[in-house]
Amino acid sequence: MEGVTEPTMTPETAATSSGQPLEDRVNNRSQRPSSDAFKAFMSSQWAPASQELPPVDEVAACAAGRRRAISEAFPGERLVLPAGPLKVRSNDTDYMFRPHSAFAHLTGLGVDHEPDAVLVLEPVDPGTGDDGGNHRATLYFRPLAGRDTEQFYANSRSGEFWIGKRPTLAQLRAQLALPTADLDELEVALTKNVGEPSIGGTRIRLVRDVDPAVDALVDTARINTAINPEEVDLSADDARDGVLSEALSELRLVKDPWEVGQMRSAVAATVEGFADVVRALPRAIAHHRGERIVEGTFAAHARAEGNGLGYETIAAAGDHATTLHWITNNGQVREGELLLLDAGVEADSLYTADVTRTLPVSGTFSPVQRKVYQAVLDAADAAFAVARPGVRFRDIHTAAMKVLAERLVEWGLLDVAVEEILSPEGQQHRRWMPHGTSHHLGLDVHDCAQARAELYLDGLLQEGMVFTIEPGLYFKADDLAVPEEYRGIGVRIEDDVLVTAEGTTNLSAALPRTPEAVEAWMAELAD
Repeated sequence: MEGVTEPTMTPETAATSSGQPLEDRVNNRSQRPSSDAFKAFMSSQWAPASQELPPVDEVAACAAGRRRAISEAFPGERLVLPAGPLKVRSNDTDYMFRPHSAFAHLTGLGVDHEPDAVLVLEPVDPGTGDDGGNHRATLYFRPLAGRDTEQFYANSRSGEFWIGKRPTLAQLRAQLALPTADLDELEVALTKNVGEPSIGGTRIRLVRDVDPAVDALVDTARINTAINPEEVDLSADDARDGVLSEALSELRLVKDPWEVGQMRSAVAATVEGFADVVRALPRAIAHHRGERIVEGTFAAHARAEGNGLGYETIAAAGDHATTLHWITNNGQVREGELLLLDAGVEADSLYTADVTRTLPVSGTFSPVQRKVYQAVLDAADAAFAVARPGVRFRDIHTAAMKVLAERLVEWGLLDVAVEEILSPEGQQHRRWMPHGTSHHLGLDVHDCAQARAELYLDGLLQEGMVFTIEPGLYFKADDLAVPEEYRGIGVRIEDDVLVTAEGTTNLSAALPRTPEAVEAWMAELAD
């Protein structure tokens, strides 16, 4: 408005205009008293906190074996694996905490334990470390605050009044069979004697981009302890850090028996969640955003039976099923169309399933839907047929693609020889099947993602590997390269597969796969 001068507000005036620093204003909503009488009363008359030590977790021995394996790969170097900090969702509220997968793998900690924790493997003389390895491991975390401290009732991120009880150093040490230390000791532990081995220092390798505070601490230590700080090449350190992340990812390519048990549990819970969705289909059909009913039904089951979702659910009905990562889930679920449900329960251990089924909403496939579905199923079965120890991982994809290329030619959608389609110069079929047929599965839904191609794509299948087999065909509603009858049909069938000494086990086989079995299963659940 003319004649009115807008006030100029700077960070300094914002903090001082009311005399209250910005960082303290979060307490305005809680209206916490600050009187000495209140503080004295809050710190008194509490029953003693339990000092009982828990039994050793079953995973502890497995985690120790994983630490020993990574210790063998990096003798003489300090290895630093942060869990990561809490992440802000909005203003002063956080997302539920989930530790970095490498940290979870080497400690055995799952669910929402210990934000800001850091696992440090300190080098020792070869063979004198944990289990005869080259390192001694210590878990640094923030221990339970005493009830005589203000943090007990005032800290909404770590205070017992706000988030519940947390373990003591001794309790977590007993649970994991792993030495623990107060997080306040971390800086000294990380920065002592940092330097190149050639000058008697200890080289650090860090899992980067997990905790910015730890990244900064390590980088500062590298610079401050250098003979010529201005000549420090942090990019070379980054490259060495990348080798650690690579090794940690490759360590998860083969699952130990405890991990396989966790995968079985996650898949079993996922199968039950799919049944819940089928039972909820009438509600989904009646709702203007039926995909949200599907999503919410599975999410409720995942939260009740596990830690929650392993990834954002794809509840894609109709043409939405042709969008590979459709997670908006705000569409209608209509009779006569298909529902592609791609979902997985994450266990409390953080191991996740990843399963997809494509369901006829009305309970019965139409002829063209059945034709497309059967082609995808045949491709999946071809992939299963070749999967066994000693086969290259990429051969699973090759087997599935051959079937799909043959069907696309048979249907007249491609007027090219199958051999040409499958050649590197061809690949026309990938218009309708643009993703890979398989990926490793475990702590991450796309597990082992930093592994080298020669151990992943070109790696040989080994007993204990767990991965998906998930071919699909996706004909978008506006795809003029296919006849109208195909448009708007998206089909994916995804199973979770364990490599055994004899071949493979389909961990998700309890979910029907053939069109006849899917229809019968849906009819049974509808009764």
